[in-house]
Parts: sequence; structure tokens; C-alpha cells
Amino acid sequence: MPSDGDLSQPCLKVLVAEDSDDDALLLTRAFRKAGIGKPVHVCRDGQEMIDYLSGVDKFKDRTLYPWPSMLLVDLKMPKVNGFEVLAWLKENERLRDLRAAVLSSSDQPNDMKRAYELGACFYFVKPNVPDELTAMVQKLMQSQMTASGQAP
Repeated sequence: MPSDGDLSQPCLKVLVAEDSDDDALLLTRAFRKAGIGKPVHVCRDGQEMIDYLSGVDKFKDRTLYPWPSMLLVDLKMPKVNGFEVLAWLKENERLRDLRAAVLSSSDQPNDMKRAYELGACFYFVKPNVPDELTAMVQKLMQSQMTASGQAP
């Protein structure tokens, strides 16, 4: 885990867990439109996100796989789902300050409630329109910058 100084760098680094290639592509484009390009890394499932955060195998190299400023987690994924990722984060004392937002196709109140109980800072239902996704990403980035003291 980085020192506190690493979290205040002007460049936001977002780690995304999304198993749908189409959704990952749309999300990457939305981040690019919002001004966040390369600092986005997409994990294909929750286990890969946990491995990334744990620094397992190839993820040991923090030059290639930098520590994220924020997480964006899909709920319905193979291997380890988004709820399990949130629970893992909550159980790991050293990761509790890492902000995690949920981006899911589920609009079920029980899913939303459970995500917030597990520590999600936001819950977004995946929009059907690319411009709405870009607006959601901009809101998320503005919130993260405010929380980390980077907002103007």
C-alpha cells in the first residue's frame, strides 16, 4: 500500500472490475472523455482486482500496475463477485480508506443497500446512453478529487 503522499498525486488512477468487454470498452471511453485516460486499468473479475490490490504475481510491479486512487466494481462477475470484493476490502484494515464505487446493471434496492453496507461510496446503475456514462464518470472523478483534496 502506498504512503498517504501517493494518494494525493494530481493524476487519478482508477481500478475497474468489469467482466463485460463491451461495458469495459464503453467505460474506458467515458473515462477518456472525462479526461482520465491511461490511469484506468480494467480487471476482468473480482479475483483479478483482489490480486492487483494484493500485489500478487505480475501485479507486484507498481510501475506497470500503480496503486489506484479509486475502485469501480461491477457486482455480477465470475469467480469473485462485487459484493465479495467489497467485503474483502472492508475486512482488510489497510484498504479501508480506498474508495470503492459500484457500477451495476442491478437497480434492486437490496443490492444497493448491501453494497453501501459493505462500504461502497457510490452506487450507479449502468446507463444505456454513452453520454450518461460520461456524466457519471465525471461526477465520480469530481467526488474523488474533492475527497483527496485535489479539487480547485
